[in-house]
Amino acid sequence: MVNKVVLITGASSGMGNATAKLLAESNYIVYGAARRIEMMKELKQLGVKILQMDVTDDRSMQQGVDEIIKNEGRIDILINNAGFGSFGALEDVPMAEAKYQMDVNVFGLARLIQLVLPYMRKQGSGKIVNITSTGGKLASPLGGWYHASKFAVEALSDSLRMEVKPFGIDVIVIEPGGVKSEWNDIAMKNLHDVSAGKAYSQTAEKISNLAYKVKSKSAEPEVIAKLILKAITTQNPKTRYYGGYMAGIVLFLKKILSDKQFDQLMLSQMN
Repeated sequence: MVNKVVLITGASSGMGNATAKLLAESNYIVYGAARRIEMMKELKQLGVKILQMDVTDDRSMQQGVDEIIKNEGRIDILINNAGFGSFGALEDVPMAEAKYQMDVNVFGLARLIQLVLPYMRKQGSGKIVNITSTGGKLASPLGGWYHASKFAVEALSDSLRMEVKPFGIDVIVIEPGGVKSEWNDIAMKNLHDVSAGKAYSQTAEKISNLAYKVKSKSAEPEVIAKLILKAITTQNPKTRYYGGYMAGIVLFLKKILSDKQFDQLMLSQMN
């Protein structure tokens, strides 16, 4: 049996790093891609092949895919994990920052899919795993651009799933809830930089306090790594999987509550 070839973006830390480790230990041929390759020495020791890749740089993505094809002749699984959270009131966030958020979380992801699909179609098989968030199904105050990016990936994944089904390719969405990672610190720093001391500063403080409470209870990234392994080894995978702190509860509440009821729930949690 031929070992499957996997490309994981955002592999320098958090869920991407944990997933790269788990898949390498499970005998996959793993290519871990990230901007900060100096943080990936442990992965290299485990046999993960390191790629320097910036998902906002088309040339680096093309070079990364070309290197995998040159070395392995195929790409079986793409795990689009790279992303970040830029928080701040819609009124305050500079449009350049909003565009960068979409470039990383949406357009970089979509471009990498474009680059791997010709090889997957030729193979007649493949799996594309897009990491979204429970924040791709519900929104919090001051997170508009982050949520917009994750809502977009949910929709892109739904369209893509139907487009590539005739070619034997699966599209799988992973929706993490609270997971320990750098994401929280980066998102809250952006929130402070953008909205502190302005009209929305009180809301920003409440959001920040809530985020750090969630962080203290969040799941380890290995929880999501195991979920991804389950999804890619299932013969007929589900379209969506969720895991992490509060993921199941908040998705259920979003489903059964009206918009105004859910708004009230979110605002009450801030207080």
